[in-house]
Amino acid sequence: MPQHEVHDAFLKFAHGMLQDPRSRALLLRMAERAGIERRYSPLSVSGPSENEVDAYALYRLGSFPATAERMRLFKQFAPALMRRAVKGLALSPEERARVRHVIVTTCTGFYAPGLDFDVVDALELHPGVERTMLGFMGCYAAINGLKQARHLVRSEPDHDVVLVNLELCTLHLQETQDLNKVLSFLIFGDGCAASLITSKPGGLRMDSFRAVRLEGTADLITWNIGDQGFDMVLSGQVPAAVGDALRLHREELVENETTLWAVHPGGRSVLDAVEQALDLPAAAMEHSRAVLRDHGNMSSATVMFVLQSILRSARAGEHGCAMSFGPGLTAETMRFVAAGVR
Repeated sequence: MPQHEVHDAFLKFAHGMLQDPRSRALLLRMAERAGIERRYSPLSVSGPSENEVDAYALYRLGSFPATAERMRLFKQFAPALMRRAVKGLALSPEERARVRHVIVTTCTGFYAPGLDFDVVDALELHPGVERTMLGFMGCYAAINGLKQARHLVRSEPDHDVVLVNLELCTLHLQETQDLNKVLSFLIFGDGCAASLITSKPGGLRMDSFRAVRLEGTADLITWNIGDQGFDMVLSGQVPAAVGDALRLHREELVENETTLWAVHPGGRSVLDAVEQALDLPAAAMEHSRAVLRDHGNMSSATVMFVLQSILRSARAGEHGCAMSFGPGLTAETMRFVAAGVR
């Protein structure tokens, strides 16, 4: 995660931005129910040092930054956060030599040469390593990244893949009196995940993937580039729509042997909807709810944090299902088996 914890600071700022007393009261009420205690950002909210950016100077009422400034900050902060994440892979020289493909997912910032080149440089990989950018897919991009990585290592078993999922959602706060938009930003935080995908045994074995799309819901989650940053629409109908979609496909998604659930915590109400639609025990959501509490929704990086939490505690041979939700409205799912900690 970035170094600055900003959840309470955001609540105070958003409360002051809203002019309608009823909207202010609803914001605080929804915050209490959100199941989020901490979210992180590279923006400082407590006296920035020389090399930091003051969130309050960036987000001045009546003068929010244009998209170009937000992209400049993404280019400033994203490589540093990525380097911290890939360092955690602790790859040996032999493992680095096996990496022949880098996949990056992000929907919160772009520049070129981009993060894919930065990953190659950070890990000192061969300059001829193949690179793939999966951009602007939203929260389910990580599952698609894992899907592509699995195809690659199955076709070339001697070559490995590094997958990086990086999002800086807090760079896209909008100045608005629309409570629904403010509530959308109530749940989002920043984070980065880095993973090694290999044909060797260990970690979590990816078995199969399936996409479930609910027709007629394309307008419930949208993400467009505007003049004042990236403009998100996250409808309050999303949890109900997710529940409807999963009920329709319950027999395809739920197997008796599945005991591990890595559900993208798009929000507390989304996790509640999944739990009810699939008739899961409360304990099934414990990893997802813990990530939501400690990080909020980090878009594409979030489900990887859930998978990491599961990896640390799963017993070898346990079967699991991962799922993320995003524009479409679509659920991307992955079946996996715990094969032992790497």
